[in-house]
Amino acid sequence: MSSAPRFDIDVASFWADPYPALKQMRAEAPIAFVPQLGSTIFTRRDDIFTQEKRIDVFSSHQPAGLMNTLMGHNMMRKDGDAHMSERALMFPAVSPRTVRDVWSKAFQVHADRILDELTPAGHADLCKAFALPLSAECLKDITGLTNMRYQDMDAWSQAMIDGIANYTGDKQVEARCHAATAGIDAAIDDMIPVLRKHPNASILSVLLSADMPMQSVRANIKLAISGGQNEPRDAISGAIWALLTHPEQLALVRDGKAKWIDVFEEYARWIAPIGMSPRRVAKPYRYGGVDFEPEDRVFFMFGSANRDERCFADPDSFDITRDTSKSIAFGAGPHYCAGAFAARAMVADVALPSVFARLKGLRLDGSEPVRIGGWAFRGLLNLPVRWDAD
Repeated sequence: MSSAPRFDIDVASFWADPYPALKQMRAEAPIAFVPQLGSTIFTRRDDIFTQEKRIDVFSSHQPAGLMNTLMGHNMMRKDGDAHMSERALMFPAVSPRTVRDVWSKAFQVHADRILDELTPAGHADLCKAFALPLSAECLKDITGLTNMRYQDMDAWSQAMIDGIANYTGDKQVEARCHAATAGIDAAIDDMIPVLRKHPNASILSVLLSADMPMQSVRANIKLAISGGQNEPRDAISGAIWALLTHPEQLALVRDGKAKWIDVFEEYARWIAPIGMSPRRVAKPYRYGGVDFEPEDRVFFMFGSANRDERCFADPDSFDITRDTSKSIAFGAGPHYCAGAFAARAMVADVALPSVFARLKGLRLDGSEPVRIGGWAFRGLLNLPVRWDAD
């Protein structure tokens, strides 16, 4: 392990709310070895911003890592030309032009249909009734796996992200992840002949047309599902909750003094849905007074970086007027999230304006507390609300 100072955490408390411990680490030990996670953790924004780009030292290639062993060797776990070549093959499916010309229209259709069904009820858990199905239906289109149920898309995505964050080695979590990847493989097998005959803009269709090796196709579809479901799902529900608990911020949008994209960018900074990215040390290295040895495991804590007091004034506050240009919610280096354009469109262009336009008098339902959890992946677990039904 590295020579970084040791910092102990209570794992359950860290899952419930990692920010106090991360704040203490930023102040006292910005690069710290956390034995409970078996990793050296980077917590300051500028350290992460510069060192994530040092792929010669902090490599994404992790042959024995959880993502590789559970999901296959995808582009996120490759560096250099190997990463960029697969990223380039996928890009046409998630480019800004494709998002604008194809996916945004599909996103709006899904949102309208879900809200048509939801509006008369007057109450719901918007995590389960809106954010989850909208994100999953949109992801079905983007991946090309329209033969899946949205419930399976969400459950399989959750099983995979639980699996790749399973640093304590829970066998039941691992088994659920294996079941999820098997289900996705079966869905891919069913769609291959359909998309070969009727190609479209989806990731699966684009990768098949590019003749990517099938093993890599499967791994990259799983990658798209593992991050492409939970991040927009959690950003949708989380941003709605943030606005309902900060009515002065919602008023700024309604008065035209801020935009929905400002809400999305600030929420992703404030509670980063993807809070961490793991790396493998590839060669001996010294940085920040810490010696790193080959095969050391490092976590770049995006969720901590985005609350770094050195870069953001009053970082624990939700403020949609702040400058979020230093936020690294989508990463900072060559592994910057390929789905960022689609996520922004889904949340800022479709989900948030649609919800607040359609659900009149939207407010929290005080009969049940809102729960939030996670540190590697963090989001709302429920969002009970009421509105004035038609």
